[in-house]
Amino acid sequence: MMGVLVHIHIVHHLSRIRACATALVLAVGLAGCGSTNWGFPYKATIQQGNWITSEQVARLEIGMTRDQVRYLLGTPTLQDAFHSDRWDYPFYNQPGYGQDELRKFTVWFDHDRLARWVGDRQPDRQPFERADSGVTAAEVAQEGRADIEARDASSPDLGEVVDTEIQVGDFMPQIQRGL
Repeated sequence: MMGVLVHIHIVHHLSRIRACATALVLAVGLAGCGSTNWGFPYKATIQQGNWITSEQVARLEIGMTRDQVRYLLGTPTLQDAFHSDRWDYPFYNQPGYGQDELRKFTVWFDHDRLARWVGDRQPDRQPFERADSGVTAAEVAQEGRADIEARDASSPDLGEVVDTEIQVGDFMPQIQRGL
């Protein structure tokens, strides 16, 4: 009788161990589902610097004041005390998994007016928007205008629009009767 009780006790503990092991495997398996990066250990994405778009660069004009440039591009990441006429706008992105990205953009001033700028090709979007298409903002606007013109040309003629002027006084008797 004692042997049967010991055997039942051991079987009971083994089923508990099996259940705990199954729960542990499921928990570890589901822990990886919270991310699109399936690597281990987790590596955080690091972004530093100023995100500048090609549209912002296109709006730069020689002769702009420092305040105008700051409004357009943001506060520069690097302002050198020894080179006060130069502002640097670097951007560095180190994704948890994938290739690092480094973009540089520099503007120079002459007597507090924008003299020139140079830098890497900038993206045509903000980081939260769709992926780069290689199309500039001006081309997108031009395509939008062409689409509207094509739609207007293909829409059926709905007849002549009659322009009428309505006076509030025309409806006063109806409004007073409703009260």
